[in-house]
Amino acid sequence: MRFRTLLLIALILVIAGFVALNFDAVMHTTELDLGMAQIQAPLGLVMLGLLVVMFAIFLIALLFFQTSHAIEVRRITKDATEQRHLADKAEASRFNELREYLKVELQKTAERDAILNDKLAQKMDLVRSSLVETIESTGNGLNANLGQIEDRLERQQPALPHDKGASEST
Repeated sequence: MRFRTLLLIALILVIAGFVALNFDAVMHTTELDLGMAQIQAPLGLVMLGLLVVMFAIFLIALLFFQTSHAIEVRRITKDATEQRHLADKAEASRFNELREYLKVELQKTAERDAILNDKLAQKMDLVRSSLVETIESTGNGLNANLGQIEDRLERQQPALPHDKGASEST
């Protein structure tokens, strides 16, 4: 229990003990002036009744304030829960938008990569065909030069001696 509750219970027990110890004095009748009339009643009992009425009023007020506070807390909690759900939905929506944006951007990047790969493949084919042409023309040029060199060598070489004897005998 809370300290205030224990203090309230202790105070009620002290008052009840006081009334019990002084019950004869509480029940002693006296003349009471009510403003318009005078009555004979026990003053202690009247005061004790007023104390009980005030205690009941304070308890009712306390219950009212506690109930209104509990209702307000419940309303605020409900509002906070709704706001949290809205925030979660908004966050999920942002994540979905981000996912879609990234998907579109990745598709664009993939398309650009495919286009660049096609261009690169075309350029590689051009380089390859140019290289093949260059190699073939270089090879043809070399073959032509080798043929010329062989012709020159054949013209500049004197006939071999075993060829002379073979040509003389025929």
